[in-house]
Amino acid sequence: MKKVVTFGEIMLRLAPPEFLRFSQANSFDVVYGGGESNVAVSLANYGVPVDFVTRLPKNDIGECALMEMRKRNVGVDKIVFGGDRLGIYFLETGAVNRGSKVVYDRAHSAIAEIEKGMINWQEVFDGADWFHWTGITPAISQGAADVCLEAVKAAKDLGLTVSTDLNYRAKLWKYGVEPEGIMTELTSYCDIVLGNEEDAEKHFGIKPEGLDITTQGENVKAEAFLSVCQQMMEKFPNAKKVITTLRGSISASHNTWAGVLYDGKTMLKSSEYNITHIVDRVGGGDSFMAGLIYGLLQYPDDDQNALNFAVAASALKHTIKGDANLATIDEVKKLMGGDASGRVSR
Repeated sequence: MKKVVTFGEIMLRLAPPEFLRFSQANSFDVVYGGGESNVAVSLANYGVPVDFVTRLPKNDIGECALMEMRKRNVGVDKIVFGGDRLGIYFLETGAVNRGSKVVYDRAHSAIAEIEKGMINWQEVFDGADWFHWTGITPAISQGAADVCLEAVKAAKDLGLTVSTDLNYRAKLWKYGVEPEGIMTELTSYCDIVLGNEEDAEKHFGIKPEGLDITTQGENVKAEAFLSVCQQMMEKFPNAKKVITTLRGSISASHNTWAGVLYDGKTMLKSSEYNITHIVDRVGGGDSFMAGLIYGLLQYPDDDQNALNFAVAASALKHTIKGDANLATIDEVKKLMGGDASGRVSR
């Protein structure tokens, strides 16, 4: 199995138990996670060799994040150390008609203060075949954006497959630049581009024709996103595949979930899953991306199967507490095969 490298920030997640509001909380559940680390955990869980690269503070909290990655069989020997703090995010889990809330406390985190030259990308990519980053990383700081650009250039020079999950985060782009220029340059190096309708619009001004996603409910039609995929391919000619997730938000607790993949000629659509009792949707896109990378590596000549694996894997993530998807390959394949019964396995 080919080796994958991911790069980004891992954070301390603090969330009130169950569905309590922040104002009701007397304690917080602790989880360590972040977009790229979540992808790494999923891939390691599928048996893919994977390294996670970041910058951590040399203190007990940084060590806890490191231990979480080690526990999940993610390679951590390329991580660099420095800075004073690990980023934090607070999560209030929504239910029914009350949406979830995220409050960030990640200013001046170790990776926010990263600079060019701190990571030797030639060494990081030795023996690797795939590099993955997300739009969250360049949104953190100019330094993080600069290092991400170092990484994609080195990966492309060395012949790695480069993938991104565009992941627009309005609360992060606060250091005085417009995201379009930075994201356009970074994405131009990518072979595989994942995003949803908001990511494409907020980063590049690309949107589905005649669709307001906030009023769609469960009736999200794949065909409406063909124009997005075509516009993305036109803007990024190096991209070999553009993938879009299709989330129909009936409520915070009830979503439909599917995806489409466009290779420049054909648009493939997955099965649609009806997720009626969401346990934790944070990391849903990361679990899709990890499933997609695994699928494209495992089924290099079968994009439909790769897409189906990604959607089934991420549907299962919605049933798992925490940032990362801990579903197994057998569980994903069982759901892909049509068994959504949830019966006890004895």
